[in-house]
Amino acid sequence: MREKRKSPDVVSEDPNNKKNRTQQTTMTKGGEVELDEDLHSRQLAVYGRETMRRLAGAHVLIAGLKGLGVEVAKNVILAGVKSVTLQDVGSVEKRDLGAQFYLTEEDVGKNRAEACRAKLQELNTAVTVETSTVDLTEDFVCGFQAVLLTDSTLDNALRLNDACHKHDPPVPFIKADTRGVFANVFCDFGSGFTVYDVDGEEPHKGIVASISNDSPALVTCVDDERLEFQDGELVTFSEVKGMPELNTCGPVRIKGVKAHSFFIEVDTTNFGQYERGGLVLQVKESVTRDFKSLREGLKEPGEFLLSDFAKLDRPPMLHLAFQALDQFQVKNKRLPAPGNAADGDEIVALTKALNTDNIDLDEAILKKFASGASGDLSPMAAMFGGIVGQEVVKACTGKFHPLFQFFYFDSLESIPAEILSPEEYAPQDSRYDSQIAVFGRSIQEKIQKMNVFLVGAGALGCEFVKNMACMGIACKDGKVTLTDDDIIEKSNLSRQFLFRDWDIKQPKSTVAAKAALAINPALNITALQERVSPDTETVFDDDFWDGLDVVVNALDNVNARLYVDSRCVYFQRPLLESGTLGTKCNTQMVIPEKTENYGASRDPPEKQAPMCTLHSFPFIIDHCLAWARSEFEGLYEKTPSEAVKYLSKPSEVADAFMATPDAATRETVEKVLDFLVTKRLKTYTECVSWARRMFQEYFFNKISQLTFTFPEDAKTSTGALFWSAPKRFPSVVKFSTSNPSHLMFVRAGANLMAEAHGVDREELSDDALAALINSVQIEDFVPKSGVKIETDPKATASSAGSMDDETIIADMLKKLEEGTKDLVGGSHKIAPISFEKDDDTNFHMDFITAMANMRAVNYQITEVDKLQAKLIAGRIIPAIATTTAMATGLVCLDLYKLLLDSPIEAYRNTFANLALPLFAMAEPIPPKYLEYNNMKWSLWDRWIIEGDVTVQELLDYFEERKLTAYSVSCGQSLIYNNFFPKHKERLPKKMSTLVQEISKLEIPPKRRHFDVVVAVEDEQEEDLDIPLISIRFR
Repeated sequence: MREKRKSPDVVSEDPNNKKNRTQQTTMTKGGEVELDEDLHSRQLAVYGRETMRRLAGAHVLIAGLKGLGVEVAKNVILAGVKSVTLQDVGSVEKRDLGAQFYLTEEDVGKNRAEACRAKLQELNTAVTVETSTVDLTEDFVCGFQAVLLTDSTLDNALRLNDACHKHDPPVPFIKADTRGVFANVFCDFGSGFTVYDVDGEEPHKGIVASISNDSPALVTCVDDERLEFQDGELVTFSEVKGMPELNTCGPVRIKGVKAHSFFIEVDTTNFGQYERGGLVLQVKESVTRDFKSLREGLKEPGEFLLSDFAKLDRPPMLHLAFQALDQFQVKNKRLPAPGNAADGDEIVALTKALNTDNIDLDEAILKKFASGASGDLSPMAAMFGGIVGQEVVKACTGKFHPLFQFFYFDSLESIPAEILSPEEYAPQDSRYDSQIAVFGRSIQEKIQKMNVFLVGAGALGCEFVKNMACMGIACKDGKVTLTDDDIIEKSNLSRQFLFRDWDIKQPKSTVAAKAALAINPALNITALQERVSPDTETVFDDDFWDGLDVVVNALDNVNARLYVDSRCVYFQRPLLESGTLGTKCNTQMVIPEKTENYGASRDPPEKQAPMCTLHSFPFIIDHCLAWARSEFEGLYEKTPSEAVKYLSKPSEVADAFMATPDAATRETVEKVLDFLVTKRLKTYTECVSWARRMFQEYFFNKISQLTFTFPEDAKTSTGALFWSAPKRFPSVVKFSTSNPSHLMFVRAGANLMAEAHGVDREELSDDALAALINSVQIEDFVPKSGVKIETDPKATASSAGSMDDETIIADMLKKLEEGTKDLVGGSHKIAPISFEKDDDTNFHMDFITAMANMRAVNYQITEVDKLQAKLIAGRIIPAIATTTAMATGLVCLDLYKLLLDSPIEAYRNTFANLALPLFAMAEPIPPKYLEYNNMKWSLWDRWIIEGDVTVQELLDYFEERKLTAYSVSCGQSLIYNNFFPKHKERLPKKMSTLVQEISKLEIPPKRRHFDVVVAVEDEQEEDLDIPLISIRFR
């Protein structure tokens, strides 16, 4: 990397003056960047180490520190570049606070860059944050690895871009602006820019089943899953038996790809004959792109990146409109005034003058563009702060495909359909003037009175609450209720930007609310630490839901989303939904009566590996890690928990075991007996001995038994080789104290078991630990005949109990009773251990990594390091700040539409992938309606029956609507069914009495109703789905 040129006007921040000491990177003695992988685990899952190291050497210039500039700076600093220089010659105005969240009213009159530098520095003290307060020169900008210009004139951009484009090597240059609900981005990364990884996806893989001796050769793969290869891709082969030439011939091109086969452009006629085995792996190829300069691009822009296929003709017009806006600003020394008809006409005229290709122009849109151009909106800044921030990362690393080259966007649906009077847009000398300039004073007043329920204070939640504070939501009479039951962890700090290292272990919601108040002290926000679930319906009761204007989900799991979705449907409240996965994000608008709900469509469940594959026949590292985590939970959490349960109530637990005398119970009792009696550990030395013997059992004895039962030449009942793809024939691992992985397995296993047994740990050197291990006596293992090993992929659990199980369980329980007399009611400390992936000192991931890798060695599977093991075994969701910011910006643009009571055509559901980049926006799907007898309903409807009605009165209600109600239920209980004669006795009884007596329903004092499900038939005796029935009895 080139050294960045310094300038006398650049001021460096002294990191020693900062309280926040969260360091993202350090340097090794050899000068190589060493990453803090605990802090950056989620980001590393997206970028990988090499990209992160490239980032850590990059110097970035960000010019213009209004809303968009500060958003990009935040995201780039969190990503972990070497340095960021903030350049701005302007002074803070009160209206800047509507989108620039790191400015306060006390900063008015100060230089923008200097006013926000300290707060940006707090995000990551490993990044040098500097400022420049003078105009940019060509020499200065050419000393960076990426240059971003915002809020710049076109002439200035052309001058600086020319310098960057001509520099050797070219300096990646980005120009971006948001103007009201319009935005544009231009990227020029120079000629010959190399993209090392176009999409960031994992290379496609396949397991070979056969290869023909032909030209071209046909490769067939096992049919477990459909191949994802594409024609023309390069692949490599490994572990092919019988045709070793393919293992060494290097990458080969493929064609004719089908679901489970493809051809390779190789003549294998004279190769050996394929026997078995083989893996095929995609080789990801780099691409080189040549970018036009801005000067060239303005004349010949090429294809525009699209976001909304309903607006195919919009980008060419906006390409001219933004140029016209620049001309207006240069001429008039200002932007068009909101609602000013003359200014709008001038923008139209300037655009027409530029329209030499006679493209279609929509004057109404151009006038709206002009009217809102002076507005700087927080949601737009957030959305494009994510998009542009990702382009900066691409410029510095070559990771993912750059935006090529122009992107124009508008969210016209977010603003009033007609331009309002100039008086409606008149500035109020407030922080919201930039928003008033786009929406008008009346909408701003509605915004400040909103009641919002924000569920989740993680990465999405931090961005949302920041946007809400800037927009002025609930800053007058409204209220934001923010809830999250989680606490802050170190790994959160790389993307949940409201948190600092001194906040670790504090409640997320409390810290996020405090940080939001620092952005806007007028925000009326209440922070709760409650999980939104059936258990908290007395907290989030009917009055709470009835008082909401909108619910915003910022959750990270599907079940929680589904529950919140169900409550929003029940109470008919709008739900704004979003989620991220690495560079991908999706948003969904759930609007009462207008759209389907979140739960109306679901992704298919993830495919699970069969139990026999995990236990005996793994063929990828994911299987080894899933098995290792399962063993961890069994050894250190489930068995100790059962032991604690037994010691607390021995008789009751024993009776429960005897009530279900099956194989699973037998296994559980056996493990508890071992833990408390047979193999009870009382000293650390015993824990080390246990861990050493477990190594022998897992990686030598069990493998010896497996290969004895199924030798390498074993065949199935059909005569096929038993060990055919995808099965891999294993070999034993012999323990060695000179192998660090072997030592780590014993050290981690011993320390965890010591913790579980309440035994004091000992900090032993590797030599001392090795000496202790060498003193452990290991018995020779002799395989046994007749051992059953499960091979059925459909088997999911232990087999049914045998006749002997009850006797064996009773015998073990007797031994358990005798052996624990000194423990029951005593001071023996048993500590079940719950898996925690993000604490690098607790030995959890050390044990799982070592265990999985030993398993991998058994089966000749490529091992993984601790980070990769954490990502897979910890089921870590890849996450980066840029995607999160973009998602929340998109959602908040739709939040404006709620205030306008917009039709469904105005809303947008979005899928985006910043890696490609790709944006796909579409109208939400309307709900499905059912009709009968002049009635119409959807999932949004509830039929409400007033009064404390009897069963007969309920049936009459449906009879009047030409429906026959034949069954009424509440929860799991049947209240009435016309099939049962005795139920006729219930006809005169009050429904409120029956649901409490039969269903044991507890109706809170504040609740005025209860719900029942009624099954009905129409006049043709056909079942008909009807809404939930609410009986308002109070």
